[in-house]
Parts: sequence; structure tokens; C-alpha cells
Amino acid sequence: MAPKQGKAKISRNPDLIRGLGKHSRSKMYHKRGLWAIKAKNGGVFPRHDGKPAPPLPAVKPPKFYPADDVKKPLVNKRKPKPTKLRASITPGTVLIILAGRFKGKRVVFLKQLSSGLLLVTGPFKINGVPLRRVNQSYVVATSTKVDISGVNTDKFDDKYFAKEAEKKKKKTEGEFFEAEKEEKKVLPQEKKEDQKSVDAPLIKAIEGVADLKTYLGARFSLKQGMKPHELVF
Repeated sequence: MAPKQGKAKISRNPDLIRGLGKHSRSKMYHKRGLWAIKAKNGGVFPRHDGKPAPPLPAVKPPKFYPADDVKKPLVNKRKPKPTKLRASITPGTVLIILAGRFKGKRVVFLKQLSSGLLLVTGPFKINGVPLRRVNQSYVVATSTKVDISGVNTDKFDDKYFAKEAEKKKKKTEGEFFEAEKEEKKVLPQEKKEDQKSVDAPLIKAIEGVADLKTYLGARFSLKQGMKPHELVF
């Protein structure tokens, strides 16, 4: 398909010969309507200010550049949103842990920490689960609740569970080939006292409900023929 031919531009002042127009300068002044533009603006042609000059850089760019490309770190503009707590999880709710060291254990939910993790306890004396943090993705909320009105949890936050940074010791030539005996970490006495202060009012409330102590001490597990999607917790 042949390209469309555009209309030829016709000049208002056609050339009689090359370099010599048909109309004079004053004739073209009136023909183009410049007199009307000048009269409209008080006898002066309107002036349009040009674009402002770009500002000069404060620091002169270097003359030489490194041979390798230097990657600039990207600015992280993401603002963390607080984790929304599941509607079925309320203070005092008995939860079933689904993963980790205490898988299948039933624990009592105390509160949600600023990191979004759940603060739970066994209590330790009943099922061996100490005060710890659990992600709500790995728990199942049950309909059983425990009265935790007498438990004070103001002391516990994410910093309470932070691990102390340990400096690595340099091994000598002889120690390198020898098997090192791992030292058992001893739990501080302060944390043992905190566990007892939380568990004492909790155990008192649990013992006041029939069969609740046995329920918390039993480990949850699926048996043959049980359908998880049909269970009511």
C-alpha cells in the first residue's frame, strides 16, 4: 500500500523569484494580523519567559570513575504493619501447638507481643511448656478458656526473650582436632522465678475447673479414622 501523500504547505508570501517575495514587509505585517496582537497587548508584543536554567551541582562530579559498577543500596520504604490477631484467639484461650519442640502440646495464651508473636505458657508444672513465643500460624485455637485475670504479664516483651550475643573463641592448633565438650546452658534464676510467678495463679484457676488439668497435660494427636476437617476444637 502506497503511503499517503500529505498536502503541500502553501506560503502566505509566495516567491516571485528565489529570495524575493510577492508581498512587502509591511503588507505581511497586516496580513499576519500582527497589528491586532500588538494593539491587544498595549502596543507591545507579548514576551514569553524562557525555561529557567537548570541549577548547577553543588559538588563537581569526579573526573574519573571506578572501572567496576558500584551498586547503590535500594531505599526500603516499606512500613511494617502490626500483625492482626485471629478473632478466635483471646487472652486465656487454650491453643494446640502444631510444630516445633512442643508439637501437640496444649498451652494457655496470655497476650500478643509487639512483634506479633503470641506469649504462651503450659503451665510448665502441668505439661512442661515454659513461657515462650509462638507464631499464630502454627497454633489451633480451641473453645476452652482459662481465667488469667490474676496473671501479671507486663514484664514480658520481645526483649525479654532476646538471646545474648556470644563471642567466638579462637581455637589453638591442638584444640582444633579435639572434640570440644558442649557446656550446658543454665537458665538464670530470675527467669525461673518469673515462670513460677506466672504459673502459680494460673494453676490455681485450672484446678478450679474439673478435668482441665488432665486436658492440658494430654498431648493432642490424630488417630486412625479421625478427619481433621470435621473436628471441633
